[in-house]
Amino acid sequence: MAITSSAKKALRASKNKRVFNIRRKSEIEKNIKAFRKLVLAKNKAEATKLVPVIYQALDKAVKTGYIKGNAGSRSKSRVMAALKKLA
Repeated sequence: MAITSSAKKALRASKNKRVFNIRRKSEIEKNIKAFRKLVLAKNKAEATKLVPVIYQALDKAVKTGYIKGNAGSRSKSRVMAALKKLA
């Protein structure tokens, strides 16, 4: 357990950040999982509608520092590559 006041404050902040990070992670995973299902089902129209949602989630994750910039770019690139394979 934290002893100093600054350590206690850091612990409180960490708990608050954890909630937001879990929310951000689940949003990204949920959208990418849905996208992959649509790609496997060869449903290009629905998959295309989901791309902006995925991009927004990844950009927010990068902005808040949940994932690094290149990781976000790599994920977006893989999403588009999977979509282009359907064509």
